[in-house]
Amino acid sequence: MTGTLVLAVDPMLAGDIGLTVVLLTLAKAVVAFAFLLVAVMLLIWFERKLLGGMHQRFGPTIAGPFGILQTLADGTKLFFKEDLVPDRSDRFVFKLAPYLSLIPAFLAFAIVPLGGDFSRGGTVEWFGHTTYLQVADPPVGILLFLAMSSVAVYGVMLAGWSSGSKYPLLGSVRASAQMVSYEAALGLAVAAIVLVTGTLSTHDMVVAQAAEGYLGIIPRWNVVVTGLVPFIVFMIAGTAELNRPPFDLVEAEQELVGGFHTEYSSIRFALFFLAEFMNTITMSAVIVTLFFGGPAGPVLVSELGGYSVAWAWGVVWFFLKLFVLLFCFVWMRATLPRFRYDQLMDLGWKALIPAALGWFLFLAALETGRDQGWSEAVVTVVSLLVFVAAGALLMRAVRRGRASRDREAAGPPAEERSDPVGERT
Repeated sequence: MTGTLVLAVDPMLAGDIGLTVVLLTLAKAVVAFAFLLVAVMLLIWFERKLLGGMHQRFGPTIAGPFGILQTLADGTKLFFKEDLVPDRSDRFVFKLAPYLSLIPAFLAFAIVPLGGDFSRGGTVEWFGHTTYLQVADPPVGILLFLAMSSVAVYGVMLAGWSSGSKYPLLGSVRASAQMVSYEAALGLAVAAIVLVTGTLSTHDMVVAQAAEGYLGIIPRWNVVVTGLVPFIVFMIAGTAELNRPPFDLVEAEQELVGGFHTEYSSIRFALFFLAEFMNTITMSAVIVTLFFGGPAGPVLVSELGGYSVAWAWGVVWFFLKLFVLLFCFVWMRATLPRFRYDQLMDLGWKALIPAALGWFLFLAALETGRDQGWSEAVVTVVSLLVFVAAGALLMRAVRRGRASRDREAAGPPAEERSDPVGERT
């Protein structure tokens, strides 16, 4: 659209925007927000129950059948507890911080396609309008996700800084370092997806993955097309961005008494609690969209009672994939111990960023080779040789740096140490 500001790729917004279009857009936003709230309640119960089973204990059992109302009971308790604001805190920032963690999670979820028949473009017909089953599809959708993931960290940082206490402050400092360390790896993993799909729109990324796969049985998911490495990098970096175990150093109750939210109580603490699990759902939904085809999947029954239900199968496949990702996040929490701070920094700077950057350059070389008619085998072999050489140099530099730090920590050799008693004698 030459000379026109394109705010969304959704075909419903391409023409005249009337009352029906406005109401449909509002309805999609309300349904998405209501789904997130209900999903958060179920995820908290699911995580407690699954952790209980993995740790050989019961988990929630009292409130409701199988303890399913335990989350509702906890939320009601927090709502009626006394709301405390420390005397030495920055009151405005202290009250604002929980919302800076909660709102970005919903805004990032708005760009996720939730359903549709992607064998036919992923559109649905509602009230005479063609639209997508997602709240918004901006042309720079995945960049909006990266922006929101960065903004969400500011809620944690400002909560710790504004509390006026040393333990929350330490948690906020860790959050800032964690964001800088893992945001680059996260962005490079996303850049690999943009490179192979050729688009920033999340809807178009799902359309690209819905194309014909390999050998008739392997789907054309980006986790296969990009060679698995970007997915591994994104999964680890995304877990660090969520501050979930084993990367929950911003909370670290053994050291920081709860970390950035130590001074929070009542509904403000509940907002942080809500934001943590909402961010987990959003991150899992984005991973499904980027790497596992989103709602794309086979349509088993196209019509039911004279009505087309092909779009509903997309919803089914999306939520099945989302459930598997959420299970993996809980599984990691149940099995992995917390990293030390130096391990956190080493993993981000010395492993994830080099791996993500190197693999992105490899994918770029493959794309360039296809355009220029080069042999893919030659490009792959040369790239692997460069990777081995670069990895060897990086490991050598890391070993030298570690040896230098160990020598400084050990001090000078025994024969070079001063002897005050001998000098006086």
